[in-house]
Amino acid sequence: MIKITTDSTCDLPAYLLERHHISVIPLGIVKGDKLYQDGVNIRTADIAAHVDAGGDITTTNAVNIADYETLFREEIRRCDAVIHINIGVGFSSCHQNARLAAEEVPGVYVVDSGNLSVGHGMLVLAAAEAAEAGKSVSEILALLEDMAARVEMSFVLDRLDYMKKGGRCSAVTALGANLLKLHPCIEVIDGKMTVTKKFRGSIEKVVAEYIQERLSGRTDLDTRRAILVDTCPDDALAGIVRDAVKEYGGFEEVIETKAGCTIFCHCGSNTLGVVFLRK
Repeated sequence: MIKITTDSTCDLPAYLLERHHISVIPLGIVKGDKLYQDGVNIRTADIAAHVDAGGDITTTNAVNIADYETLFREEIRRCDAVIHINIGVGFSSCHQNARLAAEEVPGVYVVDSGNLSVGHGMLVLAAAEAAEAGKSVSEILALLEDMAARVEMSFVLDRLDYMKKGGRCSAVTALGANLLKLHPCIEVIDGKMTVTKKFRGSIEKVVAEYIQERLSGRTDLDTRRAILVDTCPDDALAGIVRDAVKEYGGFEEVIETKAGCTIFCHCGSNTLGVVFLRK
């Protein structure tokens, strides 16, 4: 048996993690002077309440080598091999730490997803399905290498104050964007986040336009699966995206999920994204 493990940054819904027996190790979330575990003893609503009350932005901590080694030793006792899929090396030191831990535990293979959130989760889910189908370690690793190059992950932001507080954009940029009602579209390209477009208008208008531009008229889409992810406090914006994906995507399966604390720390509420594969 091959066991699939991953980081909490994969943002897959709990029912899929349980269905496919995927073990998740949480990243650390620092709020105030206390360290929490992503999705264990802190939720996105806790971060939103803290920041809205004037608190400093929360920050993230990578999983350390010792915790990875503990996870790997526990899992390898129950299976033939472990494949661990990390958030991209360009976004966190998790991958380096996991590789160092794996050197101490024979039978563990560590994969850099090159992505974040459900761009990372898309690979985790595919690996779990391949393991259940009886694929070998080498076959799963080859599958992941091929998929990683075909993942198209992007998202749009409603607010920039989280990125401003986290030092990822200047106060001037954030103020200008707010005044002009600009909403950046960020895409993961070659393992890095890149602003590919700035939409203008209300966030309701923007998310519909964003999905249409990402999907309409495409002939290079692998239409077997798409995953929608958001940090919205209610279903209004997600509903707009859901309808637009149905109209323009033609996917056989559309999975919906909420982003965890790691993503929320940097983006705040009303961030929406979509991930799919190119052919």
